[in-house]
Amino acid sequence: MKSNIGNTEKWVRLAVGTVLVLTGIFGGLPTWGMATCIGFGAIAIITGAINFCPIWSILGINTRKA
Repeated sequence: MKSNIGNTEKWVRLAVGTVLVLTGIFGGLPTWGMATCIGFGAIAIITGAINFCPIWSILGINTRKA
C-alpha cells in the first residue's frame, strides 16, 4: 500500500473527520444522520491516519509530493 495522501490533505482529513464524528455524537441528529456523520468521519480519520485513500488510488489521484 503506497501512500497517496499529502501532508496538508492528511491534516484536513483528520480535522474534518473529527468534526464529523463529534457532530454525529453530540449534534442531536436523527439516527440516520448520526450514523452517516460518524461513518464518514471515521473513514476520513482512518484514511488520514494511514496516508492512503483507496478511491484516490482507483482514480489515479496522488496529492503526495514526490
